[in-house]
Amino acid sequence: MFDVRACADQDEYGLAIGAIGQYFNPPPSDEFLADLVRQMPHERMHAAFEDDQIIGGAGAFPFELSVPGGSLPCAGVTAVGTQPTHRRRGVLRSLMAAQLRDVHERGEPIAALWASEETIYGRFGYGIASWAGALTVPHESDAFADVAELPGKARFVTPEEARELFPPVYERVRRDRPGMMSRSAEWWELRHLRFHDDEKDAPRRFVALDVEGETQAYAFYRTHFAFEGGLPASRLVVNEALGSTPLATAGIWRFLLDVDWMSVVEVRIAPPDHPLFLLLALPRRARYRMGDALWMRIVDLPAALSGRTYGEGGPLVLEVRDAVCDWNEGRWRLETGACERTDEESDLALDVSALGSAYLGAVSFKQLREALRVEELREGAIERADALFAWRPLPWCPEIF
Repeated sequence: MFDVRACADQDEYGLAIGAIGQYFNPPPSDEFLADLVRQMPHERMHAAFEDDQIIGGAGAFPFELSVPGGSLPCAGVTAVGTQPTHRRRGVLRSLMAAQLRDVHERGEPIAALWASEETIYGRFGYGIASWAGALTVPHESDAFADVAELPGKARFVTPEEARELFPPVYERVRRDRPGMMSRSAEWWELRHLRFHDDEKDAPRRFVALDVEGETQAYAFYRTHFAFEGGLPASRLVVNEALGSTPLATAGIWRFLLDVDWMSVVEVRIAPPDHPLFLLLALPRRARYRMGDALWMRIVDLPAALSGRTYGEGGPLVLEVRDAVCDWNEGRWRLETGACERTDEESDLALDVSALGSAYLGAVSFKQLREALRVEELREGAIERADALFAWRPLPWCPEIF
């Protein structure tokens, strides 16, 4: 049997993270762990013990996640791993069950993660809840369909200036788009604004776009210089570019696409409804490779379903299966944005993982039915569910955590 509990100190913390950190080279440094604990404290890192030896770990960042029409406390699951000496012995299941109980006790109704291996997390109740992909725009195909002059003035800013200018823009975007997590001052500093040793040859550049005297868009990016056959072959890699208005969004992307000597602009995490697909005159030339992104886990079903906004539609009764969080098991009536237990006849039957997929609006109940993930028990229930849960813009998490 394994004993699973929260880490008590920095030594346990480092060993618990080492269960996954051993797969990376080099292993996590003391400096990395000191920074990480500022974002994820000891008590949010669970460790599995056998004979006083740590053999696995699972962590969770405490943040809020934007959901349709609002924002909810969320556990951002990360650093989940088992020592290779203890594979296939139930360590991961013990860790995930303990973590989900802890998340529930903390009053966080949802958990989310990026899956390093997509076959792992479905059995713990997580479902694919958003899509994203790598987008590549060749310089010779980067013209906009509308050539009207865009407003605004771009300027380089220091990390200190970015600390004041960028977060308000991010928060305005986050209010409208589900799937984006809140960022603390430490998160901005440690994840986005502080230069790292591997950037000596290609440092990040920070750009603010001012419209009518106010910063309405920003970007940070890196350039990788190269010449091939006497011609520029440099790449501009966008870490993040956001605008709080459609005009500002178009303006910051026009700036990025116009940087001289770049043969291509690369965006590593772009949503399927990225504005560039319709801004570009030649969208077919922009290569896009889409995959699963954020995975969602409903931890407190009535709190999660009552915490988002819905479309028009009558009451819906869901019969939910949950093999890990048994408090979610049963029938739930969703009506006028409120969710409560019921003995009424069910409209749909599904696993909590399928409900997690539908929760942010990226996956429809019709898709789930076609994938044999939901059972329609009353005619017309799929259409009513889709009318309730559909949302635009599509959910998107702009960074891997």
